[in-house]
Amino acid sequence: MMKIISIGMNHETASVELRECIAKEPDIPVKALASMRDLEYIREGFFLSTCNRVEALVTTENAAEAKKSMITLISGLGNIPRESFSSSLYTFEDADAIRHIFRVASSLDSMVVGEPQILGQIKEAYAQATRLKASGVILNRLMHRAFHVAKRVRTGTGICEAAVSISFAAVELAKKIFHVLDGKNVLLIGAGEMAELAARHLMTQGVSSMAVANRTFDRAVKVAEFLKVRAVSFEEIGAQLLEADIVVTSTASPEYVITYDRVKSSLRKRRSRPLFFIDIAVPRDVQPEVNNLENVYVYDIDDLKGVIELNMAHRQQEAIKAERIVEEEVVKFEKWLKTLAVVPTIVSLRNKAESIIQAELKKSSSAMGELTSAQEEAIRTLTRSIVEKVLNDPILYLKRKADGTSLNTYLDVTIRLFNLDQDNGDTE
Repeated sequence: MMKIISIGMNHETASVELRECIAKEPDIPVKALASMRDLEYIREGFFLSTCNRVEALVTTENAAEAKKSMITLISGLGNIPRESFSSSLYTFEDADAIRHIFRVASSLDSMVVGEPQILGQIKEAYAQATRLKASGVILNRLMHRAFHVAKRVRTGTGICEAAVSISFAAVELAKKIFHVLDGKNVLLIGAGEMAELAARHLMTQGVSSMAVANRTFDRAVKVAEFLKVRAVSFEEIGAQLLEADIVVTSTASPEYVITYDRVKSSLRKRRSRPLFFIDIAVPRDVQPEVNNLENVYVYDIDDLKGVIELNMAHRQQEAIKAERIVEEEVVKFEKWLKTLAVVPTIVSLRNKAESIIQAELKKSSSAMGELTSAQEEAIRTLTRSIVEKVLNDPILYLKRKADGTSLNTYLDVTIRLFNLDQDNGDTE
């Protein structure tokens, strides 16, 4: 029997140091999907890698072996010994796996409940799975239902109404350090979506100036024009540290962009002015040792949890409604999944009916004489219509029994009644 397995780690089960071992390579999802496609016990696969989670969703006929294969795969992708991360993994099967992906897509399992970015990330990961032909009938249906559930949750609850996000939390944290942000200078390193969101929040708080640095200068210029701020080159970051009060970093660099030595060399000229780093990148952009310097404060994505919790009361209330929607959809999907057991018998039944139609039309052709194309099509339509109506009740009955304990008995009876087993000589 086919099983659905979800295995991975997220912000609650694994530290940022562990998660960034997997997330630091941009082509990890492609490598994962390519490997999953070749694994003996994996039938279909989906792989998601974000700053807050790394997880795989697979279908298999051997759950134990599939889990072993996926743990080995994750170990190889991140070059991490199995014993270093096995305790940080979560595993869900069947209904629990279905519920998990529905909750993730609906942002009920996010660090910030209700944040919209995760759905886009899942859609992108699913697109990769389909392009690489890693997904199939079950995961295709499951992912489309996950998108449907996310839409129901978004439109049917107020879970997205409260202004909480990683970027918003970063700004709240800056306000706790400086009390007010009027007159502060901001350096934005990286020009992705997260950085842009943080910049917009900061602009509403009255910061006096902002500079945007990006490894690709054209992108920095584009974002700077949109925000109506200055663009600077990546090579100017050292000089910009002399003026900045707040530095928001969100790049995809596998190496530290802000090092201990770089910050230390700027402190004397800063004359003890506090310098606040908000590192929302995974892997981290700021070397952790920077936090040891006097009047320098470094907060990474895990440090934002406390700020986020202050903004969650409204969304948690709405999450109760969202969880009900998820449960309704889990039941519906499980019911569909169980109908897959009757599909081969239904297909065989329809195929046999079609072969009988073709054989009888061929036998009757001489008796009917010369017919026009329209007459032939009318006879075929009539014949198929009669057969469909005869088969309709048995097929509906089998589908209704799909989630019952006696399904195998009904399937066996159907196979014998209609003589669908070609190897069975018993035609009584």
